[in-house]
Amino acid sequence: MSHVFWILILSLSILKATSLQAGSRTVLRVIGDNNGGGGSDPKDYGVELNATNFDGVLKDTPATYAIVEFFAHWCPACRNYKRHYEKVARLFNGPDAVHPGIVLMTRVDCALKINTNLCHKFSVGHYPTLFWGPPKKFSSGWKPNKEKSEIREIDDGRTAERLLNWINKQLGSSYGLDDENFENNLLLSNISEPGQIARAIYDVEEATATAFDIILEHKMIKSKTRASLIKFLQLLVAHHPSRRCRKGSAEVLMNFDELCPLDMWSSDKVDDVTNNLKEVLHDFQICGKEVPRGYWMFCRGSKNETRGFSCGLWVLMHSLSVRIEDGESQFAFISVCDFIHNFFICEDCRQHFYEMCSRVTSPLKKARDFALWLWSAHNEVNGRLMKEEASLKTGDPNFPKIIWPPRQLCPSCYLSLGPKDKGNNQIDWDRDEVFKFLVSYYRNTLISLYNETGLRASDRTNVTLDDLVASTNAIVVPIGAALAIAIASCVFGALACYWRSRQKNRKPRRSWK
Repeated sequence: MSHVFWILILSLSILKATSLQAGSRTVLRVIGDNNGGGGSDPKDYGVELNATNFDGVLKDTPATYAIVEFFAHWCPACRNYKRHYEKVARLFNGPDAVHPGIVLMTRVDCALKINTNLCHKFSVGHYPTLFWGPPKKFSSGWKPNKEKSEIREIDDGRTAERLLNWINKQLGSSYGLDDENFENNLLLSNISEPGQIARAIYDVEEATATAFDIILEHKMIKSKTRASLIKFLQLLVAHHPSRRCRKGSAEVLMNFDELCPLDMWSSDKVDDVTNNLKEVLHDFQICGKEVPRGYWMFCRGSKNETRGFSCGLWVLMHSLSVRIEDGESQFAFISVCDFIHNFFICEDCRQHFYEMCSRVTSPLKKARDFALWLWSAHNEVNGRLMKEEASLKTGDPNFPKIIWPPRQLCPSCYLSLGPKDKGNNQIDWDRDEVFKFLVSYYRNTLISLYNETGLRASDRTNVTLDDLVASTNAIVVPIGAALAIAIASCVFGALACYWRSRQKNRKPRRSWK
């Protein structure tokens, strides 16, 4: 066998191992498979951690703070305290949490031998012991009288009421144990705090996973939509701001023509094939096992029915638009337009979007061309919805539609204003400054949380859409994208050539008849 073939095999092994590595957990969902100390009560909200997943879960959580309870399952006081802890955890953990994404509440059973060294690392001398701090800081442990430690022992949390009062003091909040209403009172306005876009990196992952769940649930992959989905996957592999979404997209793309061959719709059993496809693609988990999480952070509205998925999808598209290179603009434009037209399930929305796409008559040549077109299109949508929501009273009162960016975020973007500043066309924009703002906001600031936690979205190989798109077959080189993520990009050219030579003779792994 050629050296290239062995590199291909090695790359596939690396990619598969990466996608299955330990530490990926659904950390803000209801835990129904606890491992000691809590039984299997489905109403348990505290996340059970152990020595194998402790660092990984706390590193990956989008929550701003974490509480870790060290306990022993044989301890009567711990068993009695659990109901108090769970009352508070209900507010912050799980997809139905009243205040999600703020505090991750976890538990470690020190009576299990696997956790002995972990509990020693935190100098646990009595049960239960509770610690508070930024999630990623827990990896260094805690020692008594340790100076400048951001991990603090909670000294007043013996009951649910006292624990929540202690949390409220740290957050400057006024949460209550009986809170039930959907609220978003902790997040500031998007206008007043530009750094909040950093929290949207988790919403971009959520929107990506949700979009593909919708596609599979509604069986939207058809013979006429297959090519547009492949193009969008290629765009995600090269430019998604989340590294794990890039890897997941590469894995789906790498196997796509086997899972979804061109001739599958000619089969007499097309319904069975489609159902099987849904099950198989669900297993790929495009952004990791913990996504979708079931809640939104930056894109969370003040009501259940506002913002959310549509907001996350817009952020995803903007983030893609500022990460492409010159020469990729037209491909990105077509990919996004076709994806929305074929797979966005809101009929009016996708028709309006497609109409905006249809107005573009000349190819986009520069990266900034697509970014500025998308920005202008988004403002056009906002201008239309501002009128509709004002008339029908269906908008989010705390997050009304506005022309973006507002002067508070980018004063240099404005040359002059129309008399009432009611629409995008009434503003004289400095488009160079707008583009600089979009790059800073949707690329640099968006991934700042990932840079802090080590999940670096900027840690990307030099994969471009030219690498992913072949002139005769839209999926000729998907393996190249996966390999570029898994191993050094320098072997990409050889693998691409090998893949092209073998593509036509490749036999599918799964029978669809």
